[in-house]
Amino acid sequence: MAEKREGEVIADENESKKKKQTRVWMDGCFDMVHFGHANALRQGKMMGDYLIAGVHSDEEISKHKGPPVFNERERYKMVRAIKWVDEIVEDAPYITQIETLDKYNCDFCVHGDDITVSADGKDTYHIVKTSGRYKECKRTQGVSTTDLVGRMLLATKSHFQHDDNVDKGTVEQIAQDKSAKSPWTGTCHFLATTQKIIQFSNGREPNPGEKIVYVAGAFDLFHVGLLDFLEKVSQQGDFVIVGIHTDQAVNRYKGRNYPIMNLHERVLCVLACKYVSEVVIGAPYEVTADLMDHFKVDLVCHGKTPIMPCADGSDPYAVPKSRGKFRVIDSGNELTTMMIVERIIKHRLEYEERNKKKEVKEAKIMAALSNGGDK
Repeated sequence: MAEKREGEVIADENESKKKKQTRVWMDGCFDMVHFGHANALRQGKMMGDYLIAGVHSDEEISKHKGPPVFNERERYKMVRAIKWVDEIVEDAPYITQIETLDKYNCDFCVHGDDITVSADGKDTYHIVKTSGRYKECKRTQGVSTTDLVGRMLLATKSHFQHDDNVDKGTVEQIAQDKSAKSPWTGTCHFLATTQKIIQFSNGREPNPGEKIVYVAGAFDLFHVGLLDFLEKVSQQGDFVIVGIHTDQAVNRYKGRNYPIMNLHERVLCVLACKYVSEVVIGAPYEVTADLMDHFKVDLVCHGKTPIMPCADGSDPYAVPKSRGKFRVIDSGNELTTMMIVERIIKHRLEYEERNKKKEVKEAKIMAALSNGGDK
């Protein structure tokens, strides 16, 4: 009988270990939510079983960093839709506290290996680091909110993939912000790899009988308007395929300053969305019969925005319309990429000042580190 009781105890202990869930905390501004944020969250989720994302309020960000581009309601919704996030906490404190981790039963906090400082120039993670409840993931090189804001401030085209067919016309310079890119938060351009795309992919094919929905577009500066659209599209079927147009195609129908993000950056932003099943990289502008047959598309959707004709003047959606498989979707959200750019232009001086202050604070911390000081 004693052996049996011992075995029962061991079984109970093993069962308890199985039930123990590792809960991970990650917080941030998540402004202009991009694939760099998504990649950090992906890495954080890999360190545990349940990921909670704490998102700072507009008031907290303005106090410590400067005005955010996306408002808090937009940021809350965007982070909630990233497929590796299990739960979000709104109005999370800017300086990560032990009390916050304990409140949400989180074992530890995860952040990228870049620098984040508060209004007084201190490392925002110094408390959890000291307590041993901090882990780091690798920051995604080549992208940051600071960089994206800088692209719009300068109307730069350095992020474009080189293509002799892309318009080389002179771009009107919107600003003269020399510090749009912080030397401390990454200056190299993002380089796409097959491994990165695989990491973001769901890795599944449509099951027999599932309704396949196709939608295509630029999906530049992925924002809540695009998110609401994809959510509505996902309600039309079971498997959503998103075609991402080439930089050249977007340049033709959006104008010489677009896209702000290049093809592979836009692909990863869309892949991170929980409403998306698959992405076609560099999809043709025209939705052809071959494309629909190849992917076995049951329905093609488009938003309420005007449809620009193909280069030869034809309707790019003529085939799905002729097959009775075309539907216009009203997302209920009027926000566009152009409106986001206009926000930046309207508050140009504020964002330039924000970027400069960020660089100065980061430089001070780097100097302290090189001298053996405490962040």
